[in-house]
Amino acid sequence: MATLPRTAKGSGFSEIRPRSDFDAGINTSTAWTEHLESSSIASTDDQENGRPARALYDFEGKAEFGELSVKAGDELEVLKEDLPDGWSLVKNEDGETGLLPQTYYTFTSDFTVSPGVEIPGPSSFSKFRKREREPSTSSITPRQSPRNSVQPIIPQNTGEWMFPSFRQNLLGGKSLNRFSNFVTSGAEAWVLKGKVADTTLTTSTFRIPTIQEKAMSDEDDDEEVDEDSDEALGINNRLSQVGMGEADRHFVDAGHAWKSKVPPFRVLVHSPSKRTSVLSGAYTLYNVTSLFQVESSETDPPRSPTRITVQRRYSHFVVLHTALSRRLPGIALPPLPEKQYAGRFSEDFVEARRGDLERYVNRVVRHPVARYAEVVTFFLGCESDSDWKRLVPYHLSMPPAGPSFYAHVFHPAFNLDLEDAEEAVDRFSTHTKAVGKGVQGLRGIFGRVRDARVEMSKAERLLSYSLLSLITSKPLESAPTTGVAEEDEEYNAKDKGLANEEGAWCWREGCKSCLGLTKAMQRTTEALQSIADLYDDHARRTQLATHESLKGVSHPSSLYDGVIATHRSTVTRYREATGETHTDEDMAARCETVLNTTMAEMETYHTQKVEDFSSLAKEHLDGEIALYEQVCNSFRSHTPHAKMEPQILTRLRAARSSFEPSQMEELSTSPRQPSIYERELEHPRLGAEPLLQPCPHVFDSAPMRPVSVAIQGVGMLTGRGSVFGKFWS
Repeated sequence: MATLPRTAKGSGFSEIRPRSDFDAGINTSTAWTEHLESSSIASTDDQENGRPARALYDFEGKAEFGELSVKAGDELEVLKEDLPDGWSLVKNEDGETGLLPQTYYTFTSDFTVSPGVEIPGPSSFSKFRKREREPSTSSITPRQSPRNSVQPIIPQNTGEWMFPSFRQNLLGGKSLNRFSNFVTSGAEAWVLKGKVADTTLTTSTFRIPTIQEKAMSDEDDDEEVDEDSDEALGINNRLSQVGMGEADRHFVDAGHAWKSKVPPFRVLVHSPSKRTSVLSGAYTLYNVTSLFQVESSETDPPRSPTRITVQRRYSHFVVLHTALSRRLPGIALPPLPEKQYAGRFSEDFVEARRGDLERYVNRVVRHPVARYAEVVTFFLGCESDSDWKRLVPYHLSMPPAGPSFYAHVFHPAFNLDLEDAEEAVDRFSTHTKAVGKGVQGLRGIFGRVRDARVEMSKAERLLSYSLLSLITSKPLESAPTTGVAEEDEEYNAKDKGLANEEGAWCWREGCKSCLGLTKAMQRTTEALQSIADLYDDHARRTQLATHESLKGVSHPSSLYDGVIATHRSTVTRYREATGETHTDEDMAARCETVLNTTMAEMETYHTQKVEDFSSLAKEHLDGEIALYEQVCNSFRSHTPHAKMEPQILTRLRAARSSFEPSQMEELSTSPRQPSIYERELEHPRLGAEPLLQPCPHVFDSAPMRPVSVAIQGVGMLTGRGSVFGKFWS
């Protein structure tokens, strides 16, 4: 079957450098400030030895931020390539210096001359620019070898920069990026110019074993695995190897779903410990364990999963996220947890950070494309610190994929309908916004449920204390009382008559019935204390895990905003390429490639949404069932003759069974009928009537009424409007 993309005729520049997201104003000023600070140290020779480059697009810079305006085709000199947030310091022919996004120029030193073709000199390019004509690309051909002059990017030990996090919190997570994801991901360059990047696979002199290979080698020294066996071949082929290029090729099936090359696996982040380094100071180190289910034949018993454990710190996760964002621009990657600067070694924060990192890396490895990325294999499988330090610059110095990402996406020809693609993105955008709004409300209510469980724990504990105070005649500090007269005589807990010699709640010595009653009531108080502990622990641990998991599904619209923007812009280009007046089949084919990518991302969200919310519901129901089972068992252990099987357990188990695969398949055979509670959504039953209280005992002391109330009562009887008013005057 024919596959797309179809290469465009007349490939142009050898490389376009898509930049990372940058913010107008904030990040440009940061990049400029860093340049000014470093320029005072740099020598004059370094400034003069910039790399020659040429502008790819027009850019209107803002002078107040130190940006440089350029025209497509301008000759430039790149003085500092890697400034923060995707900017570079460049100089034009007039000697003006300023900031320019990295994706808006390409290095001319990477070009090679085609046989028999002469490249014009600088003066020719200068005249060419002044005539404001479009730059020609017919005189250059892409170099078929990797660049060796790229300086490696060394990751900072401090992790993320703090100001973007502040900006995201201030603006609700929205970016100030002036350019859409359609531009920054390289999709626009791919659609307009085709294979403009050098897509030759980088050949490396080293090889990183796959993490499955490492797991197999560490599993059992006595057990030898034949390298030619099917099992060994299956394990070796699960993840790609650095330099082989298999991880850079992605396939979309006929149903707009990514074709997975690697079976799913789990990752655990556990056992955090505090370490100290002379260079970077104190930091937290986490154990990261990957679990792989080894395939076994039908006759062999199931084998335990193989595993490999490496140690990583937060800055290592930053390396993973940075490299993934550069190499997979068309993928909706989960956000990395933000950097913490205060209180980052407290026990609560370390545990919260551990959970966030575990959820992050599991969301990465469950994506069918990101799962087999080279940097993921490196992150989960590199056990040697020396190898890590040696290979990190390699992964971070690799140029952003940009258009080459889409050049390596293959799919069946004519794999989509334009009308369906337009309708799908509109419905997808509406759905993700509604899901985000609903989950935000659910997170708030879930927090109130946890607070209510803590209050229930307090109430159960107070009930236990008050009952214990009753049978021991020891007053409970600041306990509320009802109907106690102030003139009651105080008594001493050591007075005779409060308890007998055996500790029974009785004034008679040797009373067996009161002794049995006292011990039974004491067991009840202990059961109530156990139940209070269960409620408190359930709210603080079990429900906290579910509450944390809700974060991962709370902002799907923001996560897929780039995919939606790319999809809509590509649809517009596709209509232009297939118009009646002008038809460009090559551009239409490239548009189909991008649309297949975005549709595959939507399908990935659809699959993950079912997994996420099924898992969340089952996790919550399992926790509730376990809680009430422990409540019942607690009563049984303290009161052996009690028989408890509350209806709440029956209802919870019935709801839990609905998420079994067989039940869900059966439920999906017929349309959903409205719930009997849907009509109450507009007016929920939250204003419950006050609880009925028992009538006061005849001997309870009546509370004193205020004088104003008493006078008001007299006035009702003796006032001018009353029955007895005329007799009062």
